[in-house]
Amino acid sequence: MKTFTATQKISLKDFTDTAYPQGALCFDALLRGKDIKVNGVRVNKNIALNAGDEVVYYTNPKQEAILTHYTRFEDCNILIADKLSGITTEGLQSELGYAACHRLDRNTQGLLVFAKTEMAESEIVNAFRQRQVAKTYLALCKDGFKRDKGTLTSYLLKDAKNAVVKIYDGKVEGGVKIVTEYEVIERRGELAVVKITLHTGKTHQIRAHMAHIGCPVLGDNKYGDDALNSKYSARRQKLIAKYLKFDGLKELSYLNGKLFTSQFEI
Repeated sequence: MKTFTATQKISLKDFTDTAYPQGALCFDALLRGKDIKVNGVRVNKNIALNAGDEVVYYTNPKQEAILTHYTRFEDCNILIADKLSGITTEGLQSELGYAACHRLDRNTQGLLVFAKTEMAESEIVNAFRQRQVAKTYLALCKDGFKRDKGTLTSYLLKDAKNAVVKIYDGKVEGGVKIVTEYEVIERRGELAVVKITLHTGKTHQIRAHMAHIGCPVLGDNKYGDDALNSKYSARRQKLIAKYLKFDGLKELSYLNGKLFTSQFEI
């Protein structure tokens, strides 16, 4: 049994995603069994919560033991987690009790940095903003690549209402410049394993940029190829935050130059 309190108006599902990752992974089963109570009343649907509502999850030991991450590095300042697919950044932050210094999409696996101190949070967050963190991903994409490697420059426009982004080749009002470097490192029939280095870090940048050039990430249900996803029974995007390397840190200078690697493979 786990108990939480809502701090804002939010749906039960969204609250569960951000507060209790194990509960999020078995949310439908908990609803079917009426194993969630809101203010003492058992519920079987995704209801709206208000600030101050108490939510109790009657998860069993097996559900509570569901793995959300592996720890790749930890000291008194930071923890680098290797996040599993299906877990939100906010949910993992709630579980660990440390501040997330950046974020990954729910269904993207891989390295996520958490700060244990205010000093570490300030320095790591600033490092991400100042492009002092090299971020490299691996993706399994539809092989529509005209070149084996390249650097793509486009403009990204957020559509907040529909929770998507749109990519344009030229400048567009409200759009921000994005730069995505890629290299095909293996071909698997109609698919390709691609190493992707972000030179900017915007919402859904990799997924949207790859789709824009006709090479969507397999399993991407927002920007992807539905027929290809169905063919390979891919329900989550095949995308891993594979490598992280810091540079230019001051208080945390001992981290400079170290390469951290996710254990996940495409």
